[in-house]
Order: sequence, then C-alpha cells, then structure tokens
Amino acid sequence: MNPSHDCRALLLEELLRRPVDATARADPLRPILASLLAGRSLQQGVLTATLGLPEAFFQSLWCDYFPGAHLNLQDGPGEHIVELEDLLNLLLEYRAGARESEVWLAHIVAYSCCGRNHLWQDLGLANRGELSTLMTVAFPALATLNVGDMKWKKFIYRHYCAREGIYVCPAPSCGECADHAKCFSPEV
Repeated sequence: MNPSHDCRALLLEELLRRPVDATARADPLRPILASLLAGRSLQQGVLTATLGLPEAFFQSLWCDYFPGAHLNLQDGPGEHIVELEDLLNLLLEYRAGARESEVWLAHIVAYSCCGRNHLWQDLGLANRGELSTLMTVAFPALATLNVGDMKWKKFIYRHYCAREGIYVCPAPSCGECADHAKCFSPEV
C-alpha cells in the first residue's frame, strides 16, 4: 500500500466526518474540497496554504465545510501567472451558480493553472476523476464544451485563448495537430 494514499484516506475520512449543516453536507463538491485540503496537507500540488483563496474565503470554507481544528497546511511551489484574473473570470462565468463552493473552486482552479503538471496534480487531487467531477459539477457548461476529453488545463487555456483571439496551434483542428497525442493521451 502507498503510505501517501493511506494518509489521504484517513484525512478525507476525518474531514468528511466533521459535523456541518445540511447545506454543506449536501454539497457534492464537499468531498473534492476535502481532497484538496488533504493533498495540500500532504504537500501535493502547487496551491498556497489557503488553497489559492483570499483569506476570508478560506476561513468560510473551514467554518462552513470543515469546522474544527485546521490541518497543517504550507504553501506549495505555485508561482504568479499574469493571466490569473482572466482565468478566474472565465471560470466564474461558467460556474453552475448553485453554491458558494463554486466561487472557491474557481479561485483554486485558476491559481493551480500556474503549475507545470496536469491540473489534477497541480491541485493536489488524488486523480483526474476528481478533477472531472469538480469541473462537471462546478462548471457544467464549460465541461460540456470539452467534447474530446482534452486534458483540463490544456482545455481551459485553449478556451481562454480562443476567446481572447490568441491562436497558438498551427493546425486548423486538433485532429490534424502534431501534438494531438500530448493533449488527448491518458494521464498517468
């Protein structure tokens, strides 16, 4: 067994057992938020100790979704990216509009785009499936645009660049591009 996997499972169990109100308990994004916290606690990903959130948002996340003792979180190796605000606005535009956790996740996902690995890894999630759940629940209209199951970070940037009129791919379609295998290959 992988010790990191065991620690993550224990952290998730402890976080999700915490008593919360019915609204927080019913949020399908709560397990994803718990996984983000567990990953940061295990120093996985690039997020800050506040998950890339403004302090007030981070405190709301703790108080509303995981009341009690905070995990020991340290800053990850994330860097500032100039397009952070633009990515945040894109995600906020596509959020489902059903819950506050979507706003938190827009900040978290946008910040994680500064990493150099797959987005699920830069977020500190356990696997790409967790990221797909995050995207389909929090940003369903954006997720439905990813018809080819492109890797999420590449998809977000491609969508952002297309909206801004920035075209970097030399091929007229993904199917013709020499990098097709890099964008659509399975993640390991």
